[in-house]
Amino acid sequence: MAKKATNSGRSRPSSASSPTARRLRSGTKLKAKQQKKTSKIDSKMPKKPPTAFFFFLEDFRKGFQEQNPDVKSMRDIGKACGEKWKTMTYEEKVKYYDIATEKRAEFDGAMAEYIKRKESGEYRESEEDSEYDE
Repeated sequence: MAKKATNSGRSRPSSASSPTARRLRSGTKLKAKQQKKTSKIDSKMPKKPPTAFFFFLEDFRKGFQEQNPDVKSMRDIGKACGEKWKTMTYEEKVKYYDIATEKRAEFDGAMAEYIKRKESGEYRESEEDSEYDE
């Protein structure tokens, strides 16, 4: 009888492919990546707009708190909001999608302007001035 070849003839211990083992191996790489991201944050870059769900959440939270003044937990409010969002029809959601689309268009315009200014060198001069002055 012929043996069944698995993993192209290579064998790995089962613990090496477990999620815990992968996290342990890549743990130091994640920390290094996170440090790089935080050091490259540009304060002049436009902030991404919220999605349609977050515009709905804002409206829903106001009405929910008026109807249920005893519920203070954001967890409970978030759960109720998520359930309501899932049961809403597309026609009901269109209002929030329109708002999100408008905000996204504004963001795209601001981002294009930001990139244009950054490439022209306008932001580089101010970055040098904002470094630690001694």
